[in-house]
Amino acid sequence: MNKDKNKVIQASEQTLKSAAEIQLTDELIVSYLQQHPEFFNRQAEFVTSLRLPDHQRGAISLVERQLLQQREKIHNLEEEITQLMVIANQNEQLFALYSDLYLRLLDCTTAAELLDCLHQATTKLLSFDAFKVWLIKPISVNHSALITDDCAEIMASRLSKDEYYFGRLQQSEQELIFAQASTGSVVLVRLTHHQEDIGFLAISSRDAEHFDPRMDTLLLNQFKKLVAKLLHQHLY
Repeated sequence: MNKDKNKVIQASEQTLKSAAEIQLTDELIVSYLQQHPEFFNRQAEFVTSLRLPDHQRGAISLVERQLLQQREKIHNLEEEITQLMVIANQNEQLFALYSDLYLRLLDCTTAAELLDCLHQATTKLLSFDAFKVWLIKPISVNHSALITDDCAEIMASRLSKDEYYFGRLQQSEQELIFAQASTGSVVLVRLTHHQEDIGFLAISSRDAEHFDPRMDTLLLNQFKKLVAKLLHQHLY
């Protein structure tokens, strides 16, 4: 009888010892509260007396912390909505600008007029630094926007699998296309007519971060199709 009693006592002591050795962690506490949502109902006085550290106000109640978090969420949502409105306004302006440009391009009657219009639109209306065109087949037209050096290697390395290249170029590529060592960031636009490559457009910005691979290409898709068609129409 005494042996059984001793075993029970030893087992109880071992259980208490094991429980004491358990280290409370944030995960354990969170798990307990999730499994026992009635805890705060049972401990109402604890909830009202609980003070949480705050780097601006010293200490605040749990309710105040919840209100602050809700205000922060609302503020973040308001900022997101404002940013979306700004982007929508910018897109609307770009759409109007591109629509006007398309009409002007369609009114061009010669290759020189077309290249003048493209150069003016990109450097003045869109405020980019430079605009260049490289064509695979040789042409008899002379224009400052046309690249006379051979850029076949650049097209093969930058546009062999993609319709666009956004980002920075190597110094040798920059000098070949823009005749200058530094151009910030660029976009190279592959030009195709009836599924045949005819060359590429190159537009540069002084802003090294402007042309980014994550840029939306919806307007560019329409732009490049029209430009390729008109270039082929006026030059070949």
